[in-house]
Amino acid sequence: MRILTTAVLISAISLSACGAIRESAVNPINWFGKGRAAKAISEQAEPTNPLIAEAKSGLFKMNRDRDAIYLGTPIDQVTNLVIERVPGGAIIRATGLTAVQGVFQVQLTPATEDETPVNGVLTYRLEGIRPPSARAVGSTHTRTVVAARALTDQELSGVRTIRVEAARNAQTSRRR
Repeated sequence: MRILTTAVLISAISLSACGAIRESAVNPINWFGKGRAAKAISEQAEPTNPLIAEAKSGLFKMNRDRDAIYLGTPIDQVTNLVIERVPGGAIIRATGLTAVQGVFQVQLTPATEDETPVNGVLTYRLEGIRPPSARAVGSTHTRTVVAARALTDQELSGVRTIRVEAARNAQTSRRR
C-alpha cells in the first residue's frame, strides 16, 4: 500500500509541474506566438515583363525553365498566421482573403532568393494566380485561401520572427 501511495503522490506532483511549464519557452508548442497584424512593405522593383523569357543556352533548357516560372501576384490580405511545431521543424500556415474569386495555385513565396532570414526575420509573400475572368463577387468565405510551407529545424536556426506579407497588410509571429 505504501508503494502505491508513493507512486500516486509522485505522479500527482509530476503532473502538476506540467502546468507550470505550459506557458514557458521550454514547451515546444510555445516557440512561436500567434500572428499579429503589421504594415505591408512595398518594394519598388525594376519593371520587367514576366511573359518574355530570358535567353538561355541549350536546346532543352528553355523548356525546363518554363515550368519553374511562377506568375502569382500577392493576395489582397493575410487574415491569419499559424506556426505549428512538428518533429524536425515547423509548418507555416497562412490564411488570406483574395480580392476576387477563383484564385488558384496559392503559395508562400520566399522574399529572399535563398530563403534565409534577414536580421532574424524570415519573410514570405502570400501569392496566387488570378483567373483571366476574375470577378469581385461572393462572400469572404468563397474568397478565402490557405497556403502552407514546411521548414526544417536547420532552416529555422537563426529565425526569431516569421513574416507573411500580402498586398495590403502583413502578419508576423515571433519566437518566444
